[in-house]
Amino acid sequence: MAPLTERIALVTGASRGIGYHCALALAKSGAHVICIARTVGGLEELDDAINAEGGTATLVPMDLLDHEAINRLGLSIHERWGKLDILVGNAGLLGGLSPLEHIEPKTFDKVMNLNVSVNWRLICSLAPLLRQSDAGRAVFLTSGAAHKCKPFWGLYSTSKAALDALVRTWAAECENSPIRINLLSPGAMRTAMRAEAMPGEDPNELAHPSEIGECLLRLVSPELTETGLIFDFTSGVFLEPGIPKSI
Repeated sequence: MAPLTERIALVTGASRGIGYHCALALAKSGAHVICIARTVGGLEELDDAINAEGGTATLVPMDLLDHEAINRLGLSIHERWGKLDILVGNAGLLGGLSPLEHIEPKTFDKVMNLNVSVNWRLICSLAPLLRQSDAGRAVFLTSGAAHKCKPFWGLYSTSKAALDALVRTWAAECENSPIRINLLSPGAMRTAMRAEAMPGEDPNELAHPSEIGECLLRLVSPELTETGLIFDFTSGVFLEPGIPKSI
């Protein structure tokens, strides 16, 4: 029997890149995957790939910026399955590279909304379902940009730093439950977002998103004990974020 048989997983931003390969890896390991993205064509291609591997999926074309849709999503999952075993919060937006004072307010709001607020709303909607699992697991995609704070990366860095704080706080609140919650930092990977940020880079020198599946499966395993940490894909180890001596 596949290790994730009879487990229900949800992946946001599943129509391409890291989200696509996370969903495929989960399906190949036996999970039924709820695949969320705006692009119907990409979801259909993913469904074909999952079916070819003998897996199953439910496609949910939706805009995560529609916050009411997130509320309805939780209700729909409750009515159909009564639980959620795995949440992968992958959807994110770069927002371009720019000096902080040149960022348009609407761009700032959109990036913070998708990268932070949407994940908070997913937590609010789906946490009760994860508590119905015997081993609920949540993984959110982060970035080294959250801590490096390089010039012109301010918007993306700010959003990922806020996401890290959000996720680690939730993990601390769930520490005495069966739920385990971590962040996954993929590093430099061959994605559309990376190409947008680094247009002169040779993508063939970067890791392919298909390589991320093995470490994701480690993070969603019912046997996982770690929580509130960052898993660094490049080094293959958990990192505990630095905590200042005073706040």
